[in-house]
Amino acid sequence: MVPLSDPLASGVTAPDGGGEGSHPLLSLALAGMMSDVQAHSGAVYLVSPDKKVLEMAVMAGLPRAFAAPWERVWVGSPIPVAEAVRGRELIWVAGEEDMARRYPRIAVVLPYPFTLAALPVATTDTVYGAVFVTWPGSHPPEISSTERGRLTAACDRLALRLARAAEQGRSVVPEADFLGPSAVTGTTRAIEAVHMLARMPDGMCSLDVNGRVTYANPAAGELLGIPVARLLGNPLWSALSWLDNPVYEDRYRAALISQHATTFVALRPPQDWLMFQLHPSRSGVSVHISPARGTVREMTYDAPSQHPAGLVAISHILNLASALTEAVGVSDVIELVADEIMPAVGGRGLVMLASEAGRLRVLGQRGYPNPALVERFDGMSLAARTPGAHTLATGVPSFFESRAQLEHIYPERFATPDGMAAWAYLPLIASGRPVGTCVLSYSEPHHFSTDERAVLTSLGGLIAQALERARLYDTKHRLAHGLQSALLPNSLPTLPGLEVAARYLPGTQGMDIGGDFYDLMRTGDAVIGDVQGHNVTAAGLMGQVRTAVRAFTAVGLPPGRVMESTNRLLIDLDADLLASCVYLHLDRPAGRALLARAGHPQPLLRDPDGQVFVLDLAGGPLLGVDPSAAYPTTAVPLPPGSVLVLYTDGLIEVPGVDIDDALADLAALLASTPDQPLEALADSLIGHATRSRERSDDTALLLLRPER
Repeated sequence: MVPLSDPLASGVTAPDGGGEGSHPLLSLALAGMMSDVQAHSGAVYLVSPDKKVLEMAVMAGLPRAFAAPWERVWVGSPIPVAEAVRGRELIWVAGEEDMARRYPRIAVVLPYPFTLAALPVATTDTVYGAVFVTWPGSHPPEISSTERGRLTAACDRLALRLARAAEQGRSVVPEADFLGPSAVTGTTRAIEAVHMLARMPDGMCSLDVNGRVTYANPAAGELLGIPVARLLGNPLWSALSWLDNPVYEDRYRAALISQHATTFVALRPPQDWLMFQLHPSRSGVSVHISPARGTVREMTYDAPSQHPAGLVAISHILNLASALTEAVGVSDVIELVADEIMPAVGGRGLVMLASEAGRLRVLGQRGYPNPALVERFDGMSLAARTPGAHTLATGVPSFFESRAQLEHIYPERFATPDGMAAWAYLPLIASGRPVGTCVLSYSEPHHFSTDERAVLTSLGGLIAQALERARLYDTKHRLAHGLQSALLPNSLPTLPGLEVAARYLPGTQGMDIGGDFYDLMRTGDAVIGDVQGHNVTAAGLMGQVRTAVRAFTAVGLPPGRVMESTNRLLIDLDADLLASCVYLHLDRPAGRALLARAGHPQPLLRDPDGQVFVLDLAGGPLLGVDPSAAYPTTAVPLPPGSVLVLYTDGLIEVPGVDIDDALADLAALLASTPDQPLEALADSLIGHATRSRERSDDTALLLLRPER
């Protein structure tokens, strides 16, 4: 174990960012944690000055490239280290299946068997960062109390040392990654081992945790067709073009992360198939190379001229693609890109542009303290000589590594209004046509490598697909909202001596539209109903039923006759949908209500003393079933101060719970709620229903109270 001694606590870092004499506080603390719990890899994150991002400061046991998609993560990200910081608790991931279920973004990039623990590094009042450590998939599915205790104590000690460094004005900076012990050569045993390997007929080589060849015997060079000297110091997939394929690198990653042996077969041109067996340990991987014997599985071979994207780039894209699947509306896309993608690529500013009627439209921006700097482009012609308009019109990405590069092509007044120093203009192309431009900006000059340009360009395509879906969703949402608003009353009429309140919640996710309805007429008549279904068809029929009820009420029909007429109309419409309904007429001079019911849940009545009753109303069948059905009318006393509760079944239906029990719970809640305005009571009843379960049905609620 690497000791965490007091001398480190007194001189942890050098002032102003390290330099001569600085101590590797983070590396030593991480190595100590890993040794304490026999973990094989881990990393320490520090919180950025603005408290919004976690930045990886040191990694141990694995190449940093394995965690490239999570070098910088938003503290709100759905990944273990961010969750540990938000909840200030240890997060345990029990294995491959647990990772796929809880953190699919990580599982899609690292689909290997391993367990993981993430912990916050925090004092009582300050969070400094987070730590994660991993074990091979052979680790038990539960973390032991000893491991939990040692990790928690080590993080607490690290937090205290970081707090002391902050008090002393000492900066803690990223440190060199600790990748495991180097091979020690020069001893008699080591020389004998080299001689032994040189005599082996099969190829043998050793890779460090970065995949670089540290040793290869002569047979390895012969089988691979390359001098051993050209192998040393290089990853196998870089030294050999025919191994430059993410499939082979993935096998190496799988071996190192899972600490289990892996195997693959590769074609050495023109026709020699070789078997590679990878045997991992914490310090690297031993590779056994031999001619493949027997039947070789059919494999795809990329010619040396084809250079597939590196696995790190693919990992980035997979992680970001997983994040974008969570976006629903346009605002969600912008928030997600700002919170998840900007930290991952190191950006400081974001602008999302789209085309609308030949004009540039600013859909949203982040990272600019003065929004006017960006909004000045809203409504600008697509023919204007600006990089955003040019990228949108041509569909060609542009990368400017400095202000000078941008101003060399575009006029200064269009090129640099935002105070940033580097830019990536990414075309958003969906269904083969440009739909917008995503502008990522950097506060410092930034070099865009070939891999980074490939990742960002691919990212533009993913954002475009998400944006196109989001704009379609927003359009449908506005349409559904408009239709629902047209079918439901905009407001309830004010009737002398009567207090009323109503609520409506659609159950269909993504459309905000349904078939439940309510209405109150100036005649003192009210109705609440539920048309079968949660879609546009149900909503349209709901509008017809509501209109019919109003029409039959206007000609003076009593409640039972209103229901009978509406039933026959629904059958004549041949809509193949049924409806339940409760209709009432308020006889205010007599202090009563006349109610008729068609297959609808029984209303509730709370009397002025606070007692609650379920009204056992006689009723007929659902509307739309029997053209000859009759709907009897029941008179119910409604004294001043009493509350009549009409609702649809979405308020009480709970999967697995008997409907009578759910109704009893609603009655108990109504009885225990203190006397208050009906608007507040409506919020309480709806809030209880939505908090207690996941809503899957439309819900309508209508409350009426004669004033005292």
